[in-house]
Parts: sequence; C-alpha cells; structure tokens
Amino acid sequence: MTFFYVKIISMIKILRTLCIVTFLFMFVQGVKAEEKIAQIIDSNELFESVVLTTPQLEEEENESEEVSNTEEITGTVQSANISENTTLKEKLKTVYNLDVDRYDYPEYLFREPLTYHCRPESKMESLHVWGAINGYGNFNISDSGNFNSEYKSNALNIGFDGFLKDNNGDFRLMFGFPINSQRNYMQSLFADAFVATNKIPHHRIQIGHFRPQIGMEGGNSSYTLPFLNRSQISRNFGYARRIGGRVKGNYSFIDYDLGLYSSDTFFEEFFPGAEFVGWINFKPLAKVEDKYGKLKIGAGIDGGHRSDNFFVTGAYIGYEYKRFSLDLEWANANGYNGYYTHTRKHANGFYATLGYMLTKKLQILARYDQFDPDKTISNNNKREYSVGLNYFIKGQALRLIINYVFCQNDNAKDSHRIMLGAQILI
Repeated sequence: MTFFYVKIISMIKILRTLCIVTFLFMFVQGVKAEEKIAQIIDSNELFESVVLTTPQLEEEENESEEVSNTEEITGTVQSANISENTTLKEKLKTVYNLDVDRYDYPEYLFREPLTYHCRPESKMESLHVWGAINGYGNFNISDSGNFNSEYKSNALNIGFDGFLKDNNGDFRLMFGFPINSQRNYMQSLFADAFVATNKIPHHRIQIGHFRPQIGMEGGNSSYTLPFLNRSQISRNFGYARRIGGRVKGNYSFIDYDLGLYSSDTFFEEFFPGAEFVGWINFKPLAKVEDKYGKLKIGAGIDGGHRSDNFFVTGAYIGYEYKRFSLDLEWANANGYNGYYTHTRKHANGFYATLGYMLTKKLQILARYDQFDPDKTISNNNKREYSVGLNYFIKGQALRLIINYVFCQNDNAKDSHRIMLGAQILI
C-alpha cells in the first residue's frame, strides 16, 4: 500500500513538472510569435495590407458578425475586436500591445489566442484556457546576521473558464500546483471547481469549491493582491477554499456575499460541520465617485463548527481617489477555521495599507500589520512593516514586484525579508 501511495505521489510530481514546462512553453511560444511578427514590420509600415488568418477546421463553419449572413468563414469564430480579416497592425495592437488600465481584475496576455469561440448554435459562448504563476525569491536576514534564501510560489495554476451565451452562466475548473506545501498534492491539486449563474439581475449564484469572502482581503484573488503576501489576519483567518454555495449581490450603494459551506478545507474531512460566511459593503459615494473618489465600508462574519465552534468578525474601510488608495481592515476571532489550522484560540489583528501610483505603471506601497495569535498570552504580538513597488508591464498579466518586510516580534528575534517576485498570466 505504501509503495502504491509513493507511486501516486511520484506521478503527481511528474504531472506538476509537465504543467510547469507546458506553461513556460506557451509563454515562450507567444514571445517567439511576437518576435516573428515584429520582423515583418518595416519602417514604411508596408504591413498594412497583410492579413492574418486563423487555423482552419474543416468540421466547423461559423458566420462572422462582421459579414453578411451569406458570407461564411471556416475556423474558430473570432471576437469583435479580432476578426478573420484583422490586419497585422490591428492584431499587434489588440494582442501584443495589450493596454491594461485596471489593476483590480486579472487580465491575461494571450486571452484571445487561447479562447475558443463556439459555433452560433451552441449554448456555449466560449472556452478560455489559461495559465498563471505568482512566485518570488525570499531572502531572510535575522538581527543576529543569519541569512537564508528560498524560492516560494504563491500560486501556480492552469484553468479552464467556460461561458454561456447572453451572460447566463459560467464555470471554472482550476488546478493548483504548489511548490511549497505541507499537504499532499491531491489536497492542493483541485483549486476552483464551480458553476455559476447570472440570470437574476444584480445577482450571482455560485456552487462548488472556491474561496469564500472571509474578510475583504482574505476573499480576494492571489493575482490582485498589492503585496506578495497577504496580511496576517488574512493568512490566518481566511482564504482557504471550501465546498458550498453563495449568493452575491451588487447594487450602486451596496454589495454583499452570503454563503453556506462545509467547514472542511483541503478535502481533509467529510462535512465536519456547517459554516456560514457573510460580508456586506456600503458605497456611500457611488453616485459621485468621479468627483470624490471611491469609498467602501464593509463588515462581515464567519461562524461554524469544526471540532469546536468558531466565530470571526471583521470590518473594512477602503478609499481610492485618483492615484491614491487606502485599505484598513480589522478582525477578531473566538476560534477560527483558517488556511493553516482550525483552533479554539482567541486572536485579533489589523492592517493599514497605503498605495500611490507614481506613474501609470509604477506603484509604491506601505503597510503596517499587527497580529495577536493568542489573546490569553501577553507580550506575543507580531508586527510587520512593509514597503513595496509594483511595476505593471501589462496590468496584472505581467507584473514585477519588490517587497521589503521588517518583522518585529514581542517574544522572538526580529528579522528582515526581501522578496523579489514576478507574476505572469497567459
């Protein structure tokens, strides 16, 4: 039995390696394609008459939205922005010269080339295949002068996103391949696996395995975080995925996320108990955001049973005005069901993050982060003072990251961390 288990683990490690190689191959092929196209371009821009065509599939015939009903084309249906008759210059602008001005949403470098658009008679609109990695070199220096370094990966994923027509619904199947993990690979292999519908106005219903909204930062994607690491309250209380269902509502002045889940995480137990997660945000400046900026005031709870009862409360204030951003979040736990463990300990913490866009692509950050892991023990607070730089080459799709963290501990030696990271979404 042990031999069989070892063989399974070896096969999973080989699969992870193949996925990493595939991810790198896809990225290199995209870069080579860009270089090859660039060689065609001359100083007189004679490429205006060059037309790009897509690979043809004899079995499929689709009508283009850009032509009349009598004109048929073979091959995969292209988006409105990139049609069969797209010139080389247009292709370069829409794919290789991707201009992203949003940083709260993960964009992909090769979204269109890696998206299959279904035939008109299909209920499916499209299927998008993507890969992503967020990793960094971590250099630790203690006050006594000891030094060590290691490579860490926050996320290494391959995903499949499917979309129904008329925005009626969607699904995601995402695999995770952790480089550093205390769990076995089967527990971390299946990340997001859910179906969702948007048919009810202003609402989204989601069922499956996904990350609930435990805290504001705890429920956010790893690919939109300002720093490489989450805050201490998010690392301890939130961001572990669960199986369950949620209802999300979004209106001008309010949005909310209400969900009921199994309290199991990482497929460790079969329904050890029920867990409710609820979060609500108020947006008082919704009608005057262009003039006064975006203000979001939120609060939420996470309560349930896993061996023992646990209950977490949290509050959040976020403000954005032009190039400036501010995030304040506090949480208190009477027992919690977190990413690393479930415990009866009473803990609390808060953080404050300041951000400023020096240019359209360069962001500077600062964060103060305090956490008390056990309120029954005095003088055991952990504080982190962080500064960072984000260089958004192509939004979140291609991003370079530098973080410095001073770790101050009441009952342990202080230390310093320097993290050099990169994020690529294809």
